Amino acid sequence: MTLPLKNLTRLALVTAFLLLIPLVAMQFTKEVNWTLSDFVFAGGLVFGTGLAYQLIASQANGPAYRFGIGLALAAGFLLIWVNGAVGLIGSENNPANLLYAGVLGVAAVGALLARFRPLGMARAMVAAALAQVAVPLLALLIWRPWSTTADEAWNTAQVLGVTGMFVVLWVGAALLFRRAGATGVRPA
Repeated sequence: MTLPLKNLTRLALVTAFLLLIPLVAMQFTKEVNWTLSDFVFAGGLVFGTGLAYQLIASQANGPAYRFGIGLALAAGFLLIWVNGAVGLIGSENNPANLLYAGVLGVAAVGALLARFRPLGMARAMVAAALAQVAVPLLALLIWRPWSTTADEAWNTAQVLGVTGMFVVLWVGAALLFRRAGATGVRPA
């Protein structure tokens, strides 16, 4: 399972172009203040996600499966990006946010156990959605992760709203994999 050099070059160019956006923004505003480690992290995340998509989707022979892979990888990408940038529960420094690594673990281990077969992937994405819901509930049981000020209702609504958005992404990927499985699509 190798990718043509053309695909890797295109992926590297897209990654470099995306990294130019914050680099240029830093020249015009103090609001964007990335360090070298931010660029390395973002570059690795963008390139790694694109590479994973290329490797997995190139083995699929149906659009529902490819869209499912894309949506699942987008959910994982966004979960890492948002959690690292601003945090999903409180700030990015809140230890409750570390629980979201479990969601990614559930999705990844489920995909490996399913050997990337569509119906197994559908189950793995449903499990990821359930894990996504479990994180804020578990955080509430362990410690009070968001503020106890007058903004508490707003913070709770934000956490629930973002959780709902991720659940939609995971379930959407599950439905696409289920559709791929119903049409007999298998990764090659």
